Amino acid sequence: QVQLVESGGGLLQAGGSLRLSCAASGRTFSNYAMSWFRQAPGKEREFVAAISWSGDNTYYANSVKGRFTISRDNAKNTVYLQMNSLKPEDTAVYYCASKGLAGLVNVPTQYNYWGQGTQVTVSS
Repeated sequence: QVQLVESGGGLLQAGGSLRLSCAASGRTFSNYAMSWFRQAPGKEREFVAAISWSGDNTYYANSVKGRFTISRDNAKNTVYLQMNSLKPEDTAVYYCASKGLAGLVNVPTQYNYWGQGTQVTVSS
């Protein structure tokens, strides 16, 4: 019912910035929240940030607070993740996800739709 496609990843040096985009199609934004997760090699999928349908409520992992900003433009059916002051430990595949029900926003099993991911690599 919902398709998500991430873009904007790339290779950059520590301290740099990137903006990721997640374009949604199908039953676009008829969901409770949209989120970004990331997964580094050998690690579990990790919550990064979430935003409610209205955009009025946002949530961030402690590791990215003050550096990353999540936003959404419902007219464009797109969610963004602005990433500043990037660190090598931010290197991961970043995934966009959608959940249709209220509940926890930082748990991967709460989400029913996922994009294919976009690679972010931060060098020292």
